[in-house]
Order: sequence, then structure tokens, then C-alpha cells
Amino acid sequence: MNEGMLDVGDGNRVHWSVAGNPDGKPAVVVHGGPGSGSSPRTLSYFDLDRYRVVLFDQRGCGQSTPHASDPATDLSVNTTEHLIADMELLRAHLGIENWLLFGGSWGSTLLLAYAERYPERVTEIVITGVTTTRRSEIDWLYRGVARFFPAEWERFRSLVPGGDLFAGYSRLLESPDPEVRFHAAREWTAWEDAVISHESNGKPDAYSDRPPDALVAFVRICAHYFSNGAFLEEGVLLREAHRLAGIPGVLVHGKLDLGGPVQTAWELTKAWPDAELVIIPDSGHTGSEAMSARLSAAIGAFAA
Repeated sequence: MNEGMLDVGDGNRVHWSVAGNPDGKPAVVVHGGPGSGSSPRTLSYFDLDRYRVVLFDQRGCGQSTPHASDPATDLSVNTTEHLIADMELLRAHLGIENWLLFGGSWGSTLLLAYAERYPERVTEIVITGVTTTRRSEIDWLYRGVARFFPAEWERFRSLVPGGDLFAGYSRLLESPDPEVRFHAAREWTAWEDAVISHESNGKPDAYSDRPPDALVAFVRICAHYFSNGAFLEEGVLLREAHRLAGIPGVLVHGKLDLGGPVQTAWELTKAWPDAELVIIPDSGHTGSEAMSARLSAAIGAFAA
């Protein structure tokens, strides 16, 4: 595997790695979170004899620098616009003409924003856990779904009992006291864990089982993006989905995804006729064997 650090400006360096056949079909994996960092596990969806797969850590997380776990790291230069530009810079840096986009959850939002900006650079799209990070979707995940987990949400909210939830957590995550930052990150991810707790892959610490620095960076970046509506006009990714015309897509969504209901995926396929929606009955946001098999099949079908 080749890897390196790309200077993307604003004092940021983005970590990237490339696996597979150097002459294979180019693909890029756009990780979720925002702020979760890339994972080599996503390579399992690809036939590495046929694909050249790019992984990268978005600004502030994973091995990219500066790291958002440091409260001194400036997040004002970490926006969706910056991440779109970073992806395009990375593509050019690696000498890739165009590539398949694969990602899920927040990664689906970012890759859709990139594809709508640079449709000529995209050959196909495969998405799991479809979201466009509209304010309405954010509100559902961090307030609406609380009707199913009232005790867990009360605990989540109790750390910042008044005012804006995201602004409150952002303040805690910028505290000079590392214990305050870590406690806030633990409470946030405890809520995330609760939302997927009914799923077959919803182990108790699915989100919170990270090293302290990675946990704090993940939550700090999430709060930053969600308090700003992902730095996108409300509904813009659906309104501009006509720009994806001619790009084949497969949207694989779990029927049991409570935090990100299938409605968004359904709306996207209405606006993007070249996309196929596949609903996996036994899967939620964290996937299942059936979902993994369908994703691998979709990516494999595009290898030719």
C-alpha cells in the first residue's frame, strides 16, 4: 500500500493511501462521521486485482494534521467546501482522471456534494446509509428519534441542558481541560450507540470504542458540522441531483436504520433516475452480512 500526506492549504495535511492494482479501475472511499477517519476494512468490498482504491482521512481526523482533538486546531477551515476541494486536489495529485465513489452515512453527503460539483470526474457511485445531512435529518437523529430512547436522550441532553445542543457540546470540546473534552465525547457517543443498539451489529460501544484522541476529534467535528447544517443550503443535494444524470448509482439502505430512515434514499432516487435503490430488510445503519454482500456485488459489477 502506498501512502502519503497531501498539503491542502490552511495549514492542513491530509493523509491518503492507495491499495490494489496500480492499473486497476480507480475508486475512492469517502468515510463517514464526519470525523471518523478512514478504515482499511472498507477495502474488503473491492476486488483489489481489479481496483485501485484510494482511502483518505478528511481534515482533522485519522492521520491528517492538525488533529481536531487539540482544541487549538482551527475548525473554521474545515467545511464541506474545503473537503470537496481536498478530494479534487487528491485526485489530481494521484493522476486519476475519474473514479468510482463509495461511501456511507456522512460520506454519502460529501461524495454527493463532490459528484454534483465535478460530475465529469465520477464514473459510478455506490452508497450505503444514504444521508444528505439536511437540518431536518440532523434534527431527527439528535432530537426526533429520542421518542424511542427517552432515558438515553435525557442523559445526552443533560450535559448541556439549555440552549443549542451542538453549540453546547462544541464549547465543552474546546475546553482546556482534557477530562472535560473526553467526558463530553463519551456522552455524545453514548447517544450514538443507543440509536443503533437495536441493530444486529449494534454492539454497546459501536461509536464510543475509540482511542481518546480519535473520540474527541470525531465528536468535535460532528458538532461543528451539524451546528452549521453541514455548510450546505437546506435540501441542495436533492435539488441539484439532476447533475448526476448519466452516472450509474446503487444506493443500499437498511430498512431498520432508525437514525437515518430510508426516506432520504427514496427521495434521492426520485431525483436521480440513474440510481437503483436496494433496501436490505435485516439491516440498520451498521449493516449486515446481506448488506455487505450487496455492496460488494454492486462494486464488483462496476469493475468492468
